[in-house]
Amino acid sequence: MVKILGFILLSGLVLISATHPEDRSVLEEFQRLRKLKPLGIEFADYFQNVTLGDLSLFDSQLPTQDDLQCLNDISMLVLALQGGQYWALKMIDSWGGIPSGIFTGNVYDLGNFDECINIKKDSLRGKYCFLDVSPAKILGVESSLSGIVKMKTATCFPASCSATHMNKFVDQILKRILNVTIPSTAMSISEDSCQTAEREPWNGLTILTIVILSLMGVAVTLATLYDYFLAKSQDQLPTAVKLFSARANSRALFRIVENKSNPNVIECLHGIRCMSLFWVVWIHQYDNVFSAPNINRFSFLSWIQTPFAMFFLEGNFSVDSFFFIGGFLVSLNTLGTICRNKGRMNVPIMYLRRLVRIFPILAMSILVYTQLTGVLGDGPLFKGGYSKKASCAKTWYMTLLFVSNFAKDMCLDHTWYLAVDMQLFLISPILLFALYKWGKKAAAAILVLIVLLSGCLFATMMVNHYSIKSLDFSLQKKMYFYTHTHAAPWLIGFLFGYFMYLNKGRKFKLNWIAAWSGWILCLAMLFTSIFALYPKIESGKPWLMTTLEVSSYYTLTRVGWPMAIGWVVFACMQGYGGLANSFLSSPLWQPLSKLSYSIYIWHSFIQEINKRIVRTNTYFTNYQVMLNFWSTMGFTVLFSYLLHLLIEAPIGGLDILLRPKMKAPAEIKPSTVSEQVGESNVDNVDSSNQRELEGTDSSADQLAEKSQ
Repeated sequence: MVKILGFILLSGLVLISATHPEDRSVLEEFQRLRKLKPLGIEFADYFQNVTLGDLSLFDSQLPTQDDLQCLNDISMLVLALQGGQYWALKMIDSWGGIPSGIFTGNVYDLGNFDECINIKKDSLRGKYCFLDVSPAKILGVESSLSGIVKMKTATCFPASCSATHMNKFVDQILKRILNVTIPSTAMSISEDSCQTAEREPWNGLTILTIVILSLMGVAVTLATLYDYFLAKSQDQLPTAVKLFSARANSRALFRIVENKSNPNVIECLHGIRCMSLFWVVWIHQYDNVFSAPNINRFSFLSWIQTPFAMFFLEGNFSVDSFFFIGGFLVSLNTLGTICRNKGRMNVPIMYLRRLVRIFPILAMSILVYTQLTGVLGDGPLFKGGYSKKASCAKTWYMTLLFVSNFAKDMCLDHTWYLAVDMQLFLISPILLFALYKWGKKAAAAILVLIVLLSGCLFATMMVNHYSIKSLDFSLQKKMYFYTHTHAAPWLIGFLFGYFMYLNKGRKFKLNWIAAWSGWILCLAMLFTSIFALYPKIESGKPWLMTTLEVSSYYTLTRVGWPMAIGWVVFACMQGYGGLANSFLSSPLWQPLSKLSYSIYIWHSFIQEINKRIVRTNTYFTNYQVMLNFWSTMGFTVLFSYLLHLLIEAPIGGLDILLRPKMKAPAEIKPSTVSEQVGESNVDNVDSSNQRELEGTDSSADQLAEKSQ
């Protein structure tokens, strides 16, 4: 206990030095603590005199059966300590103490989790809990940091003792040693932080999740065995076998389609998609590191002022790249379908086919995150399994309805992008039919809509005085999660797809001045978007930016970034990409691009487990984060590949059942087809090209092409 008390008061020195430099009382208290006896002796001396009165609960004068059992186990522990028994010494040894590096921001001492919970002596079991400490409240210091600097240290008690008993013990010991009464809000043990070696029994949803994965695994195994040993050729495979065969789906996943064999394939999109995906995973890796038990937490303050940190702070542009690609592909591909069918398109089937591709893996992710996270790991920080399990119990349906970006507390935080993308996709038929019927007039109207949405974002930030230092999550939602804040990048991609469709097959002749000017302007827009705020952040006073500056930055970069990405795509398609095109169009990106949706869904699952299984404190450096990032990517790709074979490819392959039954609604006639969409001069983009671009091609798609 002396270690704990020293930890509390020494931690308080940090707060005192920041608020009351002249106050020396804490130093006096700390010197007094240094004269106290060691933890084991102090603990044993106190508990030798424990009575039922010490254990009595606040709302009852009579001891309960639980009180008596706890008292019996504490007495057993004290006798074992006096006798020097190994198991009792292990219980005391597993406690946390004064963490090294308090002045560098270390607020965790995890003790020894496994040593505590593995204690077994007759009916006595070890119980690991966190003691939450607020040094400022203990010392009576009024500080703005008191609500931020909260510390946790490990304790170990007999499992029969509840958090109420433990708090009673701690309170009694502090009264005896320091002759003070500690407020319950300043130092307490919560039952929510306690763990034993006994695992929680599986509930119905956990069993259901395992059963679903097992059944799909059996189906995939049987289909693969049939494919490998019994099938004479891939062309003769039954539909069901080809849907579930891991061999067939793997062949489709790793198939490389070269531009020479299919001129409709836009190869650079695979590279852009993969680079954006890496950026997203990398950002989330830093997010997890910041919330980990680092011993150098204060070094974040200096790191955040480095140029390298701007790639983290402005990582939202990675998602804007996804929105641009999404709008671009919807426009480019679907316009070909509309023109090929002379203005007819079955919108319900269009929606249903998209749901078939993305809904199954999303639904399974909710089950896996909430039900299997706790099954696959344990550790001091692993109590309760998935960290947002309670939120999922309330808002899981909003994730499945693709409105999670409006939820007060999201289930899977990173799926807000899927919600926004789906909402924009739902309105796309209106825009597509408008482009088909009114052509350039509709394109001009969409351009005006982009300006209006940008103005709405600017006005919202100005009126509400949003600033870069705002920590209010509700304000961040309005600036980042709402649909209209990301509609501009999607619509710019949508218009760019329309432009490329009108000019499909056309080769633009640019002189070297125009090509170089385009690249210089593109790079200027990209780097300005990322580093424009760096001078203010490097100065350590980003809050000095005016509301006008912040509003202008957010509004203009929402437009500038997708325009720059548009130039990259245009230059690569037209032969002006150079090294960028060679890199982005490498065939090696194609398999990873096809797997990108699964990787996006599952990377947070791997990061959640990796973060919460730690047994010791971590140390923050860029190099360490990169090591964690690549290990996360490796495991995520393997896990995503497995779930792709079990869920995404088989169920997504049911899309083939919808294609022969498509019935188009009434025809919408354009005013001038050749003028509006260039139908007479444009080759239609076929469905196989669409799946290649979207990264959803599977063996079922090949089967459908042969059956139609």
